[in-house]
Amino acid sequence: MSSPKILSQQELVIEAGHTDQQYWKDIWRYRELFYFLAWRDILVRYKQTAIGIAWALIRPFLTMVVFTIVFGQLAKLPSEGVPYPILVFSAMLPWQFFANSLSECSNSLIGNANLISKVYFPRLIVPTSAVVVSFVDFLISGMILLGLMAWYNFVPSWRILTLPLFIVIAFAASMGAGLWFASLNVKYRDFRYIVPFIVQFGLYISPVGFSSSVVPEKWRLLYSLNPIVGVIDGFRWAILGGSKLYLPGFLLSLGLVILLFISGIWYFRKVERTFADVI
Repeated sequence: MSSPKILSQQELVIEAGHTDQQYWKDIWRYRELFYFLAWRDILVRYKQTAIGIAWALIRPFLTMVVFTIVFGQLAKLPSEGVPYPILVFSAMLPWQFFANSLSECSNSLIGNANLISKVYFPRLIVPTSAVVVSFVDFLISGMILLGLMAWYNFVPSWRILTLPLFIVIAFAASMGAGLWFASLNVKYRDFRYIVPFIVQFGLYISPVGFSSSVVPEKWRLLYSLNPIVGVIDGFRWAILGGSKLYLPGFLLSLGLVILLFISGIWYFRKVERTFADVI
């Protein structure tokens, strides 16, 4: 009679974000999933639309036209010595990027609920891919700005070389805010109604249709508590050339963007392991 064999059993426990070092390595390991999610969202966004990706051009262009008529023609607000459409669109680019990122990120985890509840991967990939999709729209919309510059024979100064720096700041602001709302929307579904209100309200309290120089000097620093103000002012400083950068306000906005980005990652990582149970 043969002796019984003792079988050793090993359990493999896969836990999201077990260590920070392993987590960031996993993000690189799952980069193909990141590419897939981003490409899928780009295709789905314009699928079965008559004019396709041209919607990325039409929406900001029409908004620019309305703001030019209201603030430039009717209100006669100053344009910092440049054509008013260029003034508006140089701010419309970062704002549209931020607003689209906020909207897409807030719903990204809910939209991928089936994937999150069944398969392990770093959840940070999902909202990051949503921001990248919004960045693609940003690049497409930039064609309108180039067209406006050609139409008005506007040649930017050397400051245009600093534009990538401000794009990075805009990306950090979009990512930070997006991570907060993506995390909160999983637990509190009310945020699906709050985000559109924030986007609409933020458009009017941010210097998109006008220059922030029209804000009285005594309120400029307080106005810069809106972190997107510094991003927009930075874009205009780089693109328009002649505009002045209100340094105290810009540094305040930059500090808030960094805080928003770091705290967004921290909070997302804190609640990430609960997504599969709550979603």
